[in-house]
Amino acid sequence: MTRKLVANLFYSVDGVASDPHLFQFDSFDASLGQLMTEALGEITDNVLGRVSYQEWAGYWPEATEGPDAGFANFINGTPKHVASRTLTQEELAWENSQLITGDMLDYLRDLKEQPGGTIAVQGSLSVVRQCVEAGLMDELTLIIHPVIAGNGRRLFEGTETQRLTLLRSQSTENGNIIATYGPREN
Repeated sequence: MTRKLVANLFYSVDGVASDPHLFQFDSFDASLGQLMTEALGEITDNVLGRVSYQEWAGYWPEATEGPDAGFANFINGTPKHVASRTLTQEELAWENSQLITGDMLDYLRDLKEQPGGTIAVQGSLSVVRQCVEAGLMDELTLIIHPVIAGNGRRLFEGTETQRLTLLRSQSTENGNIIATYGPREN
């Protein structure tokens, strides 16, 4: 049985997916927190690009107490597969980190065939984009906050048209829309 590869991204109405801490802070609500907690319960492996890895490795290992402790304990304790052309395995000091060697898409295809639970791409917009474009992403969840961010990176800029299928959607009390897409069956 093939494992699922998923991504859950915070998103603005105008399509900004980078730096969500700059726009999502006042729309995060209890329903969204519950949904995120449920999603984390299925994840046994994480995939991060170089930039996300370096940012997160500088924060999450030290955030094991306080309001971020739940996610810190999750992300610190699960395997992290790092996609980078410049980092070496020796530079990956964060516990449970493994450098992806060779072609990233081939590595992820192989990982999907190994035993375990859900594999999640965390942050890492370029990794998410490559996986969607290659047809590897089983579920792409966009958590759309009711805000226009104005500036920031978008997930799909300059990509070919690709049809997706809406798998499920719901809204939360603060007006967030959670839309989960999968590849369109031809």
